[in-house]
Amino acid sequence: MSEGVPVATEESTAEGGITDYDVVIIGAGVNGAGLFRDLCLQGVRCLIVDKADFGSGTSAAPSRLIHGGIKYLETGELGLVAQSTLERNLLLRNAPHCVEPLATFIPSFSLMKGAFAALRTLAGSTTAPRSRGALLIKIGLALYDIYGARHRVMPKHRFFFRKAALKEMPEITPRIVAGGLYYDARISRPERLVLELITDGLQANPQSAAFNYTELTECVGDTLTFKDERNRTIRAKPTIVVNAAGPWIDRVNGALGETTRMIGGTKGSHILLDHPQLIESLQGRMIYFEADDGRICLVYDHLGKALVGSTDIKSDDPDSVSCEDDEIDYFIASLRSLLPRLRFDRNQIIYTYSGVRPLPASDASQPGLISRDHSAPVLQPNDRRPFPILSLIGGKWTTFRGFAAEVADTLLRRLGRERHIDTTMSAIGGGRDFPTTPQARQGWISARQLTGGLSAVELDRMLARYGTTADRLIAHIDNADGAVSDGVIVDIPGYRRAEIDWICRSERVSHLSDIVMRRTSLAIEGLLTGAALEDIATVAAAALGWSETRRATEIASTKHRLEGMHGVRL
Repeated sequence: MSEGVPVATEESTAEGGITDYDVVIIGAGVNGAGLFRDLCLQGVRCLIVDKADFGSGTSAAPSRLIHGGIKYLETGELGLVAQSTLERNLLLRNAPHCVEPLATFIPSFSLMKGAFAALRTLAGSTTAPRSRGALLIKIGLALYDIYGARHRVMPKHRFFFRKAALKEMPEITPRIVAGGLYYDARISRPERLVLELITDGLQANPQSAAFNYTELTECVGDTLTFKDERNRTIRAKPTIVVNAAGPWIDRVNGALGETTRMIGGTKGSHILLDHPQLIESLQGRMIYFEADDGRICLVYDHLGKALVGSTDIKSDDPDSVSCEDDEIDYFIASLRSLLPRLRFDRNQIIYTYSGVRPLPASDASQPGLISRDHSAPVLQPNDRRPFPILSLIGGKWTTFRGFAAEVADTLLRRLGRERHIDTTMSAIGGGRDFPTTPQARQGWISARQLTGGLSAVELDRMLARYGTTADRLIAHIDNADGAVSDGVIVDIPGYRRAEIDWICRSERVSHLSDIVMRRTSLAIEGLLTGAALEDIATVAAAALGWSETRRATEIASTKHRLEGMHGVRL
């Protein structure tokens, strides 16, 4: 592969030519990628582009939960709860390689507090205090069970008063009055799922195309012009444009010649702690708790580290957002109050991240009361622009498939086309034919041990990371030669050099940061060292044709981003 080629070489990218597309999607986060996949499955010819990497914006900065939105009950968004619980259950079935159940403990520190405030919120108040007593939590959990009944795959909730609650979670503050135990789900590698959605779409419709690091530069008449990092031009003539740029939606509409104020985003920050004692005390559960100021926080085991989040602060600067000192102080203080017998300090932090949620513009007094529901307003064609623009507002990770299906149906009607495939029960990427029982998993591993040289431990690890897509990686490792065939990445015994080589050659890698932050979870797991980064860059340079100058530049820029934006100490 020649140096600097950022993405695949789809035929539609011929320099100077103009390619017709049914739909052009600008923004390759989970909403855009989910819509791309759905439309490609229906035979619609699509182009999806992103000014950065696939899934690198807001979609890379969630709480990494696939949840029904129990907190939306108190804001009266019952339809959103119904859709979210359904989509959670579907993702547990359709993406079992990266979505799994998460037992969740919700403590209460009073009996009746918050009940009347909740009634005021349901009646339309935007200033109701955020406080949740045992009665309110019990009612909420019962409703949650009802809404989660469709395609149920997890148990109903249980409720405990103080003595039993402390037995369930011994390290929690003795101020607890009661607690509930219910089930949601977590996603281990959300950035990879975005890539899998795009890959599914391209496999379903080879006439479609996807490009990262490609930005809209001009909109003249019926033609959009994009440029990639090499200043290569891509021109597209769309029938419909979908603006899926998340918190950048208003800026993209501006580039399309429209002035809008659709987005009123809020910033959500998280930290990850290397804290084995905390991980042990959680017993595989998330604690979803009310901090002393009434805001909701959470802590749970994410890939062996304790993920803590999240804040909810109004923000309109998605390009430079990061977790700030006062947010870190808030998290640590909240944990100390919740779990007073454990020690918490900044030295335990291995990674921080932050993103701006693409919420609708709102005058709500509290960011937490801004709706998390989604919509797709349309800017109709005019005398300057012959195509309509649909903007994907709001939404969340859990509901991306449902949101995509709604928008896809709208677009199909506009195109005069029919839906051919229902995505409700459609497995995603490495979730296809995934062995979901211990017996099936062992059978999958044993079969591959017979034909290859990898150990059972390595095969199990690769299945966990890539789902059944691991078959292609395993074949690559078995056939690799030279420097990539032997050995592991320096300082990271769980990653083979041939694994990084396969990622570079197969998964649309443009930069070193793509590898360590999105194609793998090396950065967020706190596994990177300076030597490891050097070794990964060496493998990437050989696979992608980088010069030594390019390799050094990639190392320097990735270090700068990890240390400056994510608090990583290399």
